[in-house]
Amino acid sequence: MADLEQTVTLGHFFAQEFQDLQKTAELRSYNPSQVIFSQGERGDGFFCVESGDVEISADLTDGERKVFAKVGPGEIFGEMAVLDDGPRSATAIAGPATKAYFIGREELFRILQNNPEAMIRLVRFFSQRIRNTNSQYLEEVVQAEKLAAVGRFARTIVHDFKNPLNVISLTTEMASAEWATSETRKTSVERIERQIRRMSNMLNELLEFSRGKSEQLILVGQNYRKYVRELVSEIRVDVSDKNIELKIDGEAPDMEIQVDPQRLNHLFYNLVNNAADEMRKGGSITLSFRADDQEIVTRVKDTGPGIAPEIMDKLFEEPFATHGKAHGTGLGLSICQRIVEDHGGRIWADSNPGDGATFCFTLPVPK
Repeated sequence: MADLEQTVTLGHFFAQEFQDLQKTAELRSYNPSQVIFSQGERGDGFFCVESGDVEISADLTDGERKVFAKVGPGEIFGEMAVLDDGPRSATAIAGPATKAYFIGREELFRILQNNPEAMIRLVRFFSQRIRNTNSQYLEEVVQAEKLAAVGRFARTIVHDFKNPLNVISLTTEMASAEWATSETRKTSVERIERQIRRMSNMLNELLEFSRGKSEQLILVGQNYRKYVRELVSEIRVDVSDKNIELKIDGEAPDMEIQVDPQRLNHLFYNLVNNAADEMRKGGSITLSFRADDQEIVTRVKDTGPGIAPEIMDKLFEEPFATHGKAHGTGLGLSICQRIVEDHGGRIWADSNPGDGATFCFTLPVPK
């Protein structure tokens, strides 16, 4: 229980005028669940809880009622009515055995009219309370968005893993059928192996995503020309069954750089496979390079349909980071960005719809 004089807020601002304020304040009693004021009503003053508690809530645009706060003895509510003469922005509902002092707006202004310093302190205090409420609301919005993103992400993962599992299941049935020939079984084994690799790649993306942005690189010295030659030979095999031609336009720079080979491999595989998935009827992917004494720029250009302008600004956002990829976790390009930035480089994309897409990334040259 808190009488008006024990309220820290009011005692701080109205030391000299407290006797007049006590005469003005009206102690009101409320039944459990009784509405003290409703959202949309004209505000004519504010309240200070003497005992019990008060629930502050508001109706959202979708019709849902949201509880923003509960205030207890010694706390104030409804203070917006002091700052303006507008309608109430929320509803206040009393809890069990609730009593609250009501302080009218006009009476408060009359008492404070000869004390502008106290008025300024009061307005600053109310402004800070509004800021705190806004901060709390923003935190809740961010948390809700994170939970929604997790839900979207989980649905994506379930869907993406369901597809290769279904293919494996059907292929296994075909391979084990009595009528299956040795050629059918060989084709089935190859198809199952491709689906396993596909799921393995998705798991690698999930692991990469879970590591966070401060992953420690395991750097080793590499000749970039030799590294690219060997890696391209491996990737060509991976995309050959998709009717994709992987080409190199000029040699990679004959320069020594410090890289984490495992993670840089993942970067190349993601960019090339994303491009290959865009070209479902086949096409070509061309790697080209440019270098100076500061950095090496690698370009990965495809002959696919290009990137729609409306998704360019979300291209590297998780879980939507996909260059129109039909299969995957939706994390591929955000992981590419993370790998490049962990190496101290940059990554970006250029595209004209109908004229393919080009992804460029840089790697720093050691001093």
